[in-house]
Formats: sequence, structure tokens, C-alpha cells
Amino acid sequence: MKAATIVGVLLIVLGIIGFVAGGFSFTHEKKDIDMGPIQVQHKQTRTVPISPILSAVALVGGIGLVVVGARSRA
Repeated sequence: MKAATIVGVLLIVLGIIGFVAGGFSFTHEKKDIDMGPIQVQHKQTRTVPISPILSAVALVGGIGLVVVGARSRA
């Protein structure tokens, strides 16, 4: 497989995941107070949205790279 085809397939997969998931979230644990045996913590969840426009660009770019990779082989 050519490099363009591999990158194209990865972009297609990322574009589909972007449409399906719509974003990703992660949890960060913060310590507020740490005084010997006494510890106060809280968890903070953040969500990072993925734009549908960005997903569409990745999908179209991936399809274009797969087509270019297939044509250069023939």
C-alpha cells in the first residue's frame, strides 16, 4: 500500500468517528487540599467537541487520497 492510501484510510476512519462521537470527554482529578492525612479532591470532566465541518473535511480528504493512491498504482 502506498502512503497516500494509508493516510487516506486513516482520515476516513477519523472523519467517521468524528461524525459518530461528536467529540470526546476526559476526567481530570485535582487536589484542593493536601495536609498530611487530610486530602480534599474533586474530579472535573471536560468535553472537547469535534466540528462536523472538520469531520467532513477529513472524510472528503481521505476519500481523495484513497482515489489518488489507487490511480497512481494502475
